[in-house]
Amino acid sequence: MRYEIKGETLPVVICHLEDGEQMVTEKGAMSWMSPNMKMESGARGGLGKAFGRMFSGDSIFQNIYTAERGNGMIAFASSFPGSIKVFEVGPGQEYVLQKSAFLASEASVELSIHFQKKIASGLFGGEGFIMQKVSGQGTVFAEFDGHVVEYELRADQQIVVDTGYLAAMSASCGIEIQSVPGIKNMVFGGEGLFNTVITGPGHVWLQTMPLSNVAGVLRPYFPSSK
Repeated sequence: MRYEIKGETLPVVICHLEDGEQMVTEKGAMSWMSPNMKMESGARGGLGKAFGRMFSGDSIFQNIYTAERGNGMIAFASSFPGSIKVFEVGPGQEYVLQKSAFLASEASVELSIHFQKKIASGLFGGEGFIMQKVSGQGTVFAEFDGHVVEYELRADQQIVVDTGYLAAMSASCGIEIQSVPGIKNMVFGGEGLFNTVITGPGHVWLQTMPLSNVAGVLRPYFPSSK
């Protein structure tokens, strides 16, 4: 499989498949394709994993696209202004993504549910108690909000992230919550009550425009229902 990512504000990834190669995506993610791409919908991995995907922000059923009778082409576009990033998954290279970040992957990649080890991390960390985990072998495309900034953390090196800005991290990273120090800072600081602390070793992807922040900015301009 070859791919190319085009566009900046609303990017699209165009995948070129050889005969018989397959891509997996969530429903509604396909933008355009060659006529020889065959689609089949199903609950990959059984109902248990399907419901796990639902709780991690994706649909129970996934679409599998197969190139038949020759090479094929299929494109997946981002659903929100932001970035499409590529992850090469393999043994020792597993990643944890924010909810609904998964866009598409090769069929050999497994998408599963990822629980935070500490409940507080899920309740106050901005990404929810459940996140997505990609494992197996192959290429994964994920969509993030806004521009993406990356950091490589050494063992025990930490970075403090405001709610919602964590886009993805290596599965080797740890995540927990710390409260903002000082009552005055909590009440008047305008940064919320908690921050997310990510600990290495591993790679971290941060997004500059979380969708939740955009919704908060726009909410005062929406007409209120009576």
